[in-house]
Amino acid sequence: MARLGVVQIDSVNVVSRTHYLPFFSRLGAYPREALEGLAWGKRPQFFEYWAHEASLLPLTTQPLLRWRMEDAREGVGVWKGVARFLRDHPALMERALTAVADRGPLSASELELGVKGAGGWWGWSEAKRAAECLFWTGRLTTATRRATFERVYGLPHEVLPADIHEAPSPTREEAQRGLLKIAAQAQGVATERDLRDYFRMGPAETRARIAELVEAGDLVPVTVRGWDQTAYLDPAARRPRRITGAALLSPFDNLIWFRERTERLFGVRVRLEIYTPAEKRTHGYYVLPFLEDEAITARVDLKADRKAGLLRVMAAHAEPDATAETPERLTTELRLMAGWLGLTDVMVEARGDLAPALEAALRR
Repeated sequence: MARLGVVQIDSVNVVSRTHYLPFFSRLGAYPREALEGLAWGKRPQFFEYWAHEASLLPLTTQPLLRWRMEDAREGVGVWKGVARFLRDHPALMERALTAVADRGPLSASELELGVKGAGGWWGWSEAKRAAECLFWTGRLTTATRRATFERVYGLPHEVLPADIHEAPSPTREEAQRGLLKIAAQAQGVATERDLRDYFRMGPAETRARIAELVEAGDLVPVTVRGWDQTAYLDPAARRPRRITGAALLSPFDNLIWFRERTERLFGVRVRLEIYTPAEKRTHGYYVLPFLEDEAITARVDLKADRKAGLLRVMAAHAEPDATAETPERLTTELRLMAGWLGLTDVMVEARGDLAPALEAALRR
């Protein structure tokens, strides 16, 4: 987590909820309860906030995001709707805060704010909207998650360690420079747009902060062969002679979540097709690219069939950089993932140009 700086949260559980997968990609079959303890245990080391998207982050990053919480309170930029809802429903906010203060951490369904019916955001109830607005502004935070993945809200001074909650708030500029340094360390070399996307910062502020980091020697401007934009190098980044390894990547993995960077790095156009009608999908519903050494060589549409105990490969497609070893190496990772998910076998459906070779490799 320290090396990545932030991991995206998503509730889709077709294979595994996405926040478990970046650690599997890098560590292998680690115990999932270890992550759960660090994120939502009695003494958590991570916290939740809107960073890239909904995200888990190290606790030490919390002060660096307080300027964004202030933006939410003030209705700056994308937060206009949040500030409007806060302004239009002050009594609702106070009832929500009072309920959590009096009764301890609560889910939105437990708030009992006396408001019925669906709200205007994604069908949320008014209680859910109130809780989320208070979460975005930093007046509530995530105390834990239930087994259903339902968020439980708590007061920051009761959830966060005292040294984090009481830490002085850096200036907006200091905090943004801190976030960009994290983004640079995580990516090694990155364009301005790459750095900006990592924590979803604005263009003008990002450019100003990058200039300050370059002047301080915390970023080094460089050119990268084949890139038409200036890039910035983390001074501590190491360039290995070669990269070896294999990993299945969540569609929300940090390495590929910014599609423009993915295409620039790997020459592969990755698009999330969850919201695409089935008949218009190219690669499938929940597609994991396969990273093989320095290239993305395949994509597999996966589904964890928990009743049957199977990891189903709904479709398998080769990329131009696929090698003769790709089916075997992909098989190894699929079997590793199946075991990690508590599944007993892998089954390949006859869809995609890589499916026959992959099925043959599994039989071998």
